Amino acid sequence: MIQFAQIEYLALILIIPFLFIFHGLYRRSRRKRLEKFGDLKLITPLMPHASRARGWIKITLYSFAIFFFAIGLSRPQLGARLKEVETRGVEIMIALDVSNSMLAEDYSPNRLERAKLAISRLVDKLRDDRIGLIVFAGKSFVQLPITADYVSAKIFLNSITTGSVPVQGTAIGDAINTAIKGFSLESQNSRAIVIITDGENHEDDPVAAAKSALDLGIPVYTIGIGTEGGKPIPAGNGELLKDKEGNIVVTKLDEAALSAIAEAGGGAYLRAGNSDFGLEAIVDKIHNMDKQSYKSVVFEDFDEQYMYFFAIALFFLLLEFMVGERRGFNLFNPGARAYRSVKK
Repeated sequence: MIQFAQIEYLALILIIPFLFIFHGLYRRSRRKRLEKFGDLKLITPLMPHASRARGWIKITLYSFAIFFFAIGLSRPQLGARLKEVETRGVEIMIALDVSNSMLAEDYSPNRLERAKLAISRLVDKLRDDRIGLIVFAGKSFVQLPITADYVSAKIFLNSITTGSVPVQGTAIGDAINTAIKGFSLESQNSRAIVIITDGENHEDDPVAAAKSALDLGIPVYTIGIGTEGGKPIPAGNGELLKDKEGNIVVTKLDEAALSAIAEAGGGAYLRAGNSDFGLEAIVDKIHNMDKQSYKSVVFEDFDEQYMYFFAIALFFLLLEFMVGERRGFNLFNPGARAYRSVKK
């Protein structure tokens, strides 16, 4: 599959129709000037070397050159280059709450987008670690399996919305269990789970799940996002989410629950701030664990194809240069026929 790294340069192709229009207008203007000297049927035989077709051939070749040059400038890329790397690091599974309460705007622009920004910044700083993403609400799903491909991690991260999980709720325990299953077999002593949520658990027993994770050597860290006073949840069209009685739903940060989960999981709890989200501080703690050596196949770059299109454009430019506008032109010896004509 071909993609273009700088697709805006394809707009140069729009120049081509105007070249034909301008050339047609030029030929028409030239014809009218000749008509001033007399009947074209009488004048044409006096210009045996003039050629109407060659002008169109030249403009066509020039248009082909522009076409392929524009494609080359847009940097067409084919497939991708993959390479196997061996590194030492840890595996971090991040479980992100995508329930409707994460739309509360006590963070800018809201809780979910602020959490995604923090994860994105963390991914930019990772070097030898592997990362996975889990999204959860009433259920949990693996959004991105454990990988060292940070480019893919950011792509998957950007696609996360509150619609990523159709079942509403906040099943933190289920998210922990899903994360446990998502680690690779080779990372027995170098893995950790980070939960990012407002802590309003309504579905299961996250403390028991955290204890189970710790029994397997997987510490569980929690980051609380929200405020104690709480904020209403936007419902779209400027409306706020209401319960069955018509009261506005206010979502609050449950720090006690998140602290209990982190304690049971042998990790730590941090409250996210607008300036310092706390994710990097937790990852620094995780880096104190034993690091595991592992091999990964990661995306390196796309194969650039622009040089081939530049070569084709140059070929058509050379053809255009070698094609004259006069009859009797010899492609391999342009002066040969002219010389024979003068000699006669």
